[in-house]
Formats: sequence, C-alpha cells, structure tokens
Amino acid sequence: MISLTTYNDIPLLGFAAFSGTGKTTLLEQLIPELNQANIRIAMVKHTHHEKFDIDTPGKDSYRLRKAGAEQMLVASAKRWALMVEQPLKQPLPENLPDPDLFELLPHLDLEKTDLILVEGFKHEPISKIELHRPRLGKPLLYPGDPNIIAIASDQSLHEKPSCSSLDLNNITEISNFITELL
Repeated sequence: MISLTTYNDIPLLGFAAFSGTGKTTLLEQLIPELNQANIRIAMVKHTHHEKFDIDTPGKDSYRLRKAGAEQMLVASAKRWALMVEQPLKQPLPENLPDPDLFELLPHLDLEKTDLILVEGFKHEPISKIELHRPRLGKPLLYPGDPNIIAIASDQSLHEKPSCSSLDLNNITEISNFITELL
C-alpha cells in the first residue's frame, strides 16, 4: 500500500509536470470531485513568475501593499488572501531560488484541511502524481524521482512503470486513486 507524505498528519500530494502539460486544468476538474467525496482541500501552487498580484492595480489593497505594507491581508465574507512581501537586502540574483514548500505550509489552516494538494514544486521530496503528455516531447520525471507514486498520461507509456498508471483524461479514475490512498 502506498502511503502519502504528510505534514502535521495531513496528507500531502503533489502534481508534477513540465509547463504546458495541464496541471492547473486537471486540478480545476479534480478538486470538485474530491470535494464531492467530502475531502477538504488546501492548495499550494508554485509560480515561476517573479512578481504577481492577486488583486487589481489601483485597488486599496494593492495601493497599500505598494506603499510599503510587508503583509497585506485582504478579506471579504467569502474569502481572504494573505500577501507577504519578501524584502530583499540586495539586488535580485538571476537565478532566484524557489520558495521552500515546508516554509509555506505553516500558513495553512490545517483544522479545515483533509488533503493538501501541491502544484509544481516538482523537486520537493513529497508524494507526487506525474502528468505526462508524450506529444510534448518532454522526458518522464519518473523513475528519476522516487517520490512519484503514479503517472497520469494521455497515451500508453512505452515501458510499464513500477508505480501506478492513470488515464490523464479520466478525472474520476484519478479521484478514486487519491480517495483510496486517503
């Protein structure tokens, strides 16, 4: 039986693939399926964009953050988001290191979480499902990554992996695989 990586007893499952494979699209379809199984999801997403904003330039929260607030919590009756500026003591290096997943996880409310899904962070030592589309011409991350527990592909793989194989286009199959792991 496969056991998932955990963080404070909460299962942690990553989705790893090269850019353009469809990680976000898959997760947009998968999360509602998992919710229907009464699994409360916390999501952590890695972005390669150096700068990003979740609010609109010109809005109050944006203006206050730009004015120098190192932490900006935006809240409404329906959602809230915390943006934290990472002040740099020197100019940005060309190859700025990625954020550390395990430094981000303490910000999650684990009382409201049954499963933490992680998009990206493919080099982190966590259980992962690899998404693979052979037509993109990218190599498999498996077997080079011992944390890959399944490969979801839109075509049959040339060699049968020792981990589970899933149909990338079958959300129910992927959801059932995850639910059985939990």
